[in-house]
Amino acid sequence: MTDHAHDRDRLRTLEDAGFPLHSLSPEQREVLQDLTAEELTLLLGLKERLDAAEPEVQAHSEIAGGALF
Repeated sequence: MTDHAHDRDRLRTLEDAGFPLHSLSPEQREVLQDLTAEELTLLLGLKERLDAAEPEVQAHSEIAGGALF
């Protein structure tokens, strides 16, 4: 597989995980394309943890009317 194909795979992996790549600048997408395998794994893990915490934050926001968060 060529390096260019790896770059597309990285972006596809991020997009499939829910990263809003369409809202990023070309320069920002280039940074993501250049991630190492370890960086990609770390970023995906962080997003997974943030997504898991999201419902709790949303529930607090709904209960408190967003006053505290």
